Parts: sequence; C-alpha cells; structure tokens
Amino acid sequence: MMGFCDRIRPLVLLLAGLIGACGVGLAAAATHMGGALLGPASAMCLAHAPAMLALFAGHRLIRTGTGAGALMGLGTLIFASDLVFKQFYGTGLFPMAAPSGGIMMMLGWLLAGAGAFFPLSRS
Repeated sequence: MMGFCDRIRPLVLLLAGLIGACGVGLAAAATHMGGALLGPASAMCLAHAPAMLALFAGHRLIRTGTGAGALMGLGTLIFASDLVFKQFYGTGLFPMAAPSGGIMMMLGWLLAGAGAFFPLSRS
C-alpha cells in the first residue's frame, strides 16, 4: 500500500519542472520587459527548482525529502505568483501571500535538514 509521501512524490517532480520553467520565463520577462518584482520571483524559482529535483531524486536517502520538496514547491509557487500578480495587476495573490510562501519555503529547507535526524533503516 502506498503511503502519503509516495502518493505526493510525483507532485514534487511536476512542481520542480513547472517552477524551473517559470523561473526561466520570468528571467526573460525581467530582462526584456523590466519590472522590479520579476527578477526576485525568477531567482526564487531558479533556486528552489533544482533543490526540489534533488529531493525527488534522493527520496530513498532523505526520509523527509518528499515533504520538504512539496513544501518548497508550494511555497515557491505562492511566493512567485504573488510577486507576478503585484507586478502586472498591482495587487497580490491574496493578503500575506508572499510571506506565507516564504515561510513555506523556509520550512521546506528546515524539513530537508531535519532529515539528518531521521536516518533510513538499514534493512
């Protein structure tokens, strides 16, 4: 029987690809269109997508990897979307979206690091 982490694991890979592609697109938009908020949104996407990809690939080595990757992905998606909405529409995604997304990203990194305290069984 598949556990919760096994079921959401493909979501981490999907989000990593989506966020990586968005990061490249946002970098291009920031370069060609300008906009003070597109560069930071791109940077967050391009920083977190490879980390999520690594957590997806290393799920057998890092017990907390799937949960950490999912938190990073959802947090990055919320954070970057809020910046893009502010850039193009003048209003955020929802109140406190960027801070909420940022906290989710930080919790994802902390959860990834906490994997050091949850060693995998040697069976």
